[in-house]
Amino acid sequence: MWADDEGMIRAQIEARGIRDERVLAAIRSVPRALFVPPHLRASAYDDTPLPLERGQTISQPFIVALMTDLLQVESDSVVLEIGTGFGYQAAVLG
Repeated sequence: MWADDEGMIRAQIEARGIRDERVLAAIRSVPRALFVPPHLRASAYDDTPLPLERGQTISQPFIVALMTDLLQVESDSVVLEIGTGFGYQAAVLG
């Protein structure tokens, strides 16, 4: 559906009420396509989780943004993420 991060952010994340500029900037700074297998890159910006290896998935973009928003991470926060898959959520939190 969307061909880039910005279209995904506007249509899926901002449209659903995520307004924290830090969260939006974090999502903008981490290209989701780099965290999905090459054969799924055309679907990287779809509003759906995508399969990874060994039964894992990458969460849909809105869920990553929502989880990040709800955590209210500050610059001095320490976050432990378990089961990072390909690391998209961890990269956004970083």
